[in-house]
Amino acid sequence: MEHITASDPAFNPIHRIGAVANLCGVPVATLRVWERRYGVVAPPKTEGGQRLYSDHDVLKLTLLKTLTQHGHAISTLGALPVPQLQSMLNDHRAAKSLQNDKASIPASISLAVVGFPLASRIETEKFAQVFGPQTTLKVDHMFADIKQALATPVKGTPDILLVQMGSVQVSIQQDLQRLRQQLGVKRCVLIYHFATVAVLQYLHSAGVIARREPVSDVELSDIIQSIAYVDNSWSLPATTGTGIIPPRKYSDRVLQRMAAISTNVLCECPRHVADLIGMLNSFEAYSQDCLSRSTEDARLHSYLTAVSGSARALFEQALERIATHEKIDLNE
Repeated sequence: MEHITASDPAFNPIHRIGAVANLCGVPVATLRVWERRYGVVAPPKTEGGQRLYSDHDVLKLTLLKTLTQHGHAISTLGALPVPQLQSMLNDHRAAKSLQNDKASIPASISLAVVGFPLASRIETEKFAQVFGPQTTLKVDHMFADIKQALATPVKGTPDILLVQMGSVQVSIQQDLQRLRQQLGVKRCVLIYHFATVAVLQYLHSAGVIARREPVSDVELSDIIQSIAYVDNSWSLPATTGTGIIPPRKYSDRVLQRMAAISTNVLCECPRHVADLIGMLNSFEAYSQDCLSRSTEDARLHSYLTAVSGSARALFEQALERIATHEKIDLNE
């Protein structure tokens, strides 16, 4: 902490005791006891007998209040200088942050893997070393291809579905959705060699993280960790029984048409709902794009994608109710 001298403006006595009590959250009576018994601060008095506290006093009293809430006794803290009090508080915060980080990391991650080469790669000692010892990866379900996965009943719900394919065809859209629902899995990662832009855009909107080969062990490890950690440390909203966020229902053209329709609802809620869906579509795509381009802050971007996608799905339901009420056709 930066050293403060007595000539610093922070030592100017400007605050009355009532203001100090509000600033640091310590009752006036307690402040007087702390001063009298433990000499925590020594504010000068005006000619009328009013105590005047400096900003430095307020800082110290605030630190004392916080540290006593952490279990420290005021009798042992009162004589300590501000830098030492600040250091003690920083230690508490660092310990709490470490505990929170540990709590947000799952002990194990269950995987369903489509593609034997990918499953074998994940189960190697080399990949385990890259992934790190903090979490155990378990390949609980392994399939040769999508067809076998759809035809095989499984017990238990994996945390993540990993799919490896050489060429991604249009049929993958429905197949992946069916498989996700069948497994009850929230998160899906597709690793591919070749795919059309249209198919990738659909998968993107459906919440599938797609990566083109080659994908290194480090990158694959980062993807799995970012997905697992966001699901474990934040409550992701679910709009279906399986927790899967549905893909977009309405195109930009339908939303624009809905926003332009004259209705009997004078408050213009139909237009506002259509506009909101459009904005949520854009933000959902933006968040997913951030997640796709960088593994930094991936947990946050994954969470934002889930939140915006869930909100978008809810507003789509609201739009359907409006359309039913106003007898508006939402088809293309």
